[in-house]
Amino acid sequence: MRLAVLASGTGSILEAIVDAGLPVHLMVTDRPCRALDLAASLGIPTRVVERASFGDDFDRDTYTVDLVDVLAEAGTDLVAMAGFGTILAQPAYDRFAGRILNTHPALLPSFPGWHAVADAMAHGVKVTGCTVHIATLEVDSGPILAQEAVPVLPDDDEGSLHERIKAVERHLYPETIRAVMENRAVLMGEPV
Repeated sequence: MRLAVLASGTGSILEAIVDAGLPVHLMVTDRPCRALDLAASLGIPTRVVERASFGDDFDRDTYTVDLVDVLAEAGTDLVAMAGFGTILAQPAYDRFAGRILNTHPALLPSFPGWHAVADAMAHGVKVTGCTVHIATLEVDSGPILAQEAVPVLPDDDEGSLHERIKAVERHLYPETIRAVMENRAVLMGEPV
């Protein structure tokens, strides 16, 4: 399977994917970011499908079609979101149905959304974690492929807890991507 990674930040998840020995054929960002430099240093082809706006005038559908076109032209089979900051519209899920993966810093279905770590802390949970799921049009609600718990320690703040979740994510996400690529992923206890 040809794996493309979508990123918007530093590229730490991309690095974990590559360090796990997974072949990445393309890395796409929605803005200039450090992930581009990292991918280039790893010999991974890059593309920027830049957002024209981060305001109310953002045309999500047109942006998604442009991104999907780049992925399709590259022969992408599987897409791994790796800290990608743009929510995609229906055309992505039409073209890559069941083949867009995402990682989330909480044990879904609890604490969906952009502020999952802060929300978990605000609710006083004793355990949170990391979820890898199939991305769907409804944010953070797709079928769960893998989860791993992370305890919330008494002296945790949002930053320290998020760093421990990221450490779990850096092994859980590549393992799950590998399982999907080898057609042995488990979806809620059943073979995909």
